[in-house]
Amino acid sequence: MAETEEEEDSEAWLRLKPVEPLPSQCCGSGCSPCVFDLYYRDLERWETARARNDRSLLSGKQPPESQSCSAKLSPETFLAFHISTMEKVTKDTYLVRFTLPGNSRLGLRPGQHLILRGVVDGLEIQRAYTPISPVTAEGYFDVLIKCYRTGLMSQYVESWRTGDTAFWRGPFGSFLYEPKKYGELLMLAAGTGLAPMVPILQSITDDEDDETFVTLVGCFKTFEGIYLKTFFQEQARFWNVQTFFVLSQASPSPSYRGGSRLTEVLDQGGARTGPVCLTLLSL
Repeated sequence: MAETEEEEDSEAWLRLKPVEPLPSQCCGSGCSPCVFDLYYRDLERWETARARNDRSLLSGKQPPESQSCSAKLSPETFLAFHISTMEKVTKDTYLVRFTLPGNSRLGLRPGQHLILRGVVDGLEIQRAYTPISPVTAEGYFDVLIKCYRTGLMSQYVESWRTGDTAFWRGPFGSFLYEPKKYGELLMLAAGTGLAPMVPILQSITDDEDDETFVTLVGCFKTFEGIYLKTFFQEQARFWNVQTFFVLSQASPSPSYRGGSRLTEVLDQGGARTGPVCLTLLSL
């Protein structure tokens, strides 16, 4: 009888043991805490509780789904946010808006990002994304997401519909913009790599006292593939902002100025790589 009770107790403790994350559950962006950091923390807590035979020591552990968007954003716990709109801005990129309770703010600083959790065919995956909405936005936040044909997270995102729920945790990132610290900033980005630049740029132009001069260079394949054209046109009207876009596969639209063509590209050693033609476009 005593042996049976001991076996049942051992099985009960094993059911409470944290499950080691799969490699797909790490976004690979170096965020802290990583899912593996959380796993080792919970494993240590479980080992201590089992050694003392005190399950109350596990009470601080909560499942990722246990919190709603009414809770405060946390790097350790996934929160549920509802999708209010989902707009396809190019053939493979979506602008998704998530709701926040009341007139609350997300609480990110310019330069920080979030981690999105998805599940595809029973496999949990996590990826990092930077909201592009202003840090002062109330009641919502926007995320720009590019989908790839073979991407697991892409399959998850393309399954979304208005009203669905997605789980985020954060904020992450210690490379923060400090107002008026630098006289000039050069921003270089390709594709959705523009996303981290957007809240930083907007925070500068929204602050009348911040006279930092910004030059932004974005790289895209075609003119049609440039994201947020209207936003960058508006930003370029500020005296301290210049925007340029390098196109690798097409000429610029006649309605935009610029159009300088770069017909030689050098590799790292200084040798010409061939007759690659680029277009430099100013919005």
